[in-house]
Amino acid sequence: MNITDKIKSKIRDVKDFPKPEITIKDITPLLSDPGLCEEIVKHLAGQWKEQKIDAIVGIESRGFLFGMLMAQHMHLPFVPVRKKGKLPANTISYSYALEYGEATIEIHTDSIKEGWQVLIHDDLLATGGTAAAAAELVKNLNGSIAGFSFLVELDFLKGHELLEDYSQALKALVHY
Repeated sequence: MNITDKIKSKIRDVKDFPKPEITIKDITPLLSDPGLCEEIVKHLAGQWKEQKIDAIVGIESRGFLFGMLMAQHMHLPFVPVRKKGKLPANTISYSYALEYGEATIEIHTDSIKEGWQVLIHDDLLATGGTAAAAAELVKNLNGSIAGFSFLVELDFLKGHELLEDYSQALKALVHY
């Protein structure tokens, strides 16, 4: 079985979450399979081995799971992007619209060095708003977007189109 089929066999659909008429692709069942998690990290990191990357930004909260492991595997700094009010030091923030509301995310002002090539990772690409907001934060700290990494992309929502202005490099292991 290839990596895509292994991942799809573990992902479950949860209907009416986080609100009615939304169905989420839940990756948490993957976490009970350490062998598969190790394989996922190797595949995610391997997709970027030919590209210059100085740091990996992981988006709260599920982007932390594989983003941190990728950073460790690639011997790179990991930078968390969190919901407003969750980071303890000086931050900058960016507000954006979600499919079902609004959100604000933040990054520490000292987390990205000027000129760094930054890979942004999250578990799932839907409409692209959160990843685009993370890209804006990186740009505001004078970093460049090396690309976007996702475990899952919901192709029908066309989130990749929103991200094309930041980087043409976008990779996901699983597509729905």
